[in-house]
Amino acid sequence: PAARQLVHPAVPTPASSTKMLVSELLGGLIASQLGLNMPELVFATLDEDFGRTEGDEEIQDLLKGSKGLNLGLHYLSGAIAYNPSIQIDPLLASKIVWLDPFTTNIDRTFNNTNLLWWHRELWIIDNGDSFYFHHSWNDFEKHALNPFPYIKDHVLLPQASMLDEANDFAQSILTDDLLEEITTLIPDEWLMWSHTQATPDEIRGVYLDFLKTRLRHSQNFLNTAKDARG
Repeated sequence: PAARQLVHPAVPTPASSTKMLVSELLGGLIASQLGLNMPELVFATLDEDFGRTEGDEEIQDLLKGSKGLNLGLHYLSGAIAYNPSIQIDPLLASKIVWLDPFTTNIDRTFNNTNLLWWHRELWIIDNGDSFYFHHSWNDFEKHALNPFPYIKDHVLLPQASMLDEANDFAQSILTDDLLEEITTLIPDEWLMWSHTQATPDEIRGVYLDFLKTRLRHSQNFLNTAKDARG
């Protein structure tokens, strides 16, 4: 079987590291539900001995400190970074441009595309900078209505000429039941945050409410994307 690559190991620092794992999980699952190419995600529990044979001390410390429940993704052997000069299907570009403001992912730009070209297809990776509202963890309703001005820097925005079609498609796929199913998959271990008294179930509920609210008001970020294109 192909190797699996760990993403954002859950080092035992404050909740920021596990929040990145939550972003990777939710962003990746939503992308997959929208029919976008996303490497398979798996939960991976690391033993404390993991990384002892790593030659680089900095990486070894990171890996040894990552014991516990992590997230892995399928390794795309031979994939290369996406070159923005490659023209892709306008609807595909529009779906990805729709996805990123929906999940408030600020990191898919010309400087850092977080897209891979593999077997003549475009693949999405690295959703760790999504859902940035959870770093402050307050007033999620306000964040859910954010028009997302960062979309002006999106690497695929010039090719996203079918944003209305992408929005209609996403609205037909992302039902409340599906969003609840996705948020339910966030492990309790990633939701033990010292800065809040909320239980894991209550935290999952906030993510769900954020997504449902953002979906109902998708015109907020859709119009921003259209204006940026114009």
